[in-house]
Amino acid sequence: MTERDYDPEVEQLLLEAASFDPADRHGSSALIGGGTINWRTLPDEDAPATWEALRDWVEWFTTRYNVPISTVPACWWQHDVLVEELSALHTAHVAAFDPSDTGFGPLSWHERLAIAMPRLTRAYGGGCNTGHRPPKPRNWHDVTDETAWTAWTTQAHAHPSTHPGAHNPKKEDAP
Repeated sequence: MTERDYDPEVEQLLLEAASFDPADRHGSSALIGGGTINWRTLPDEDAPATWEALRDWVEWFTTRYNVPISTVPACWWQHDVLVEELSALHTAHVAAFDPSDTGFGPLSWHERLAIAMPRLTRAYGGGCNTGHRPPKPRNWHDVTDETAWTAWTTQAHAHPSTHPGAHNPKKEDAP
């Protein structure tokens, strides 16, 4: 392109048509998809909207992908592991279908879904076919032998010398 071929008026029209300002150096730093949900630290005031968004997505997801009730029962929201798995899938889905995605997001989401389905299937142990049956929660109250714990935590237990069954060459093993 020669200098006489360059027309600043045409360049300005093209930039305006593309809504591009070359002087603007302030790109968006917004999260793609909106971020993750940490149920452990979710403020109570955010809970209703978060639950509603997840419920809408779970109902759409289980219908669209024909997920059986034996995998995601009607009482899914009362099963903590299912909530965590479904939340992760929901977050990944939202990010994958974000308008700023270059086109690989949907494919990546389906690849992740294929990996997640066996985990999702294992997350629910069944038993709620005739109504919700709460899972027996694991309890850490008075189950750890504190003396044994204190003795155990004095070592890393990852060194070859402390690994059970590890071959520890002795002097007589040397040629």
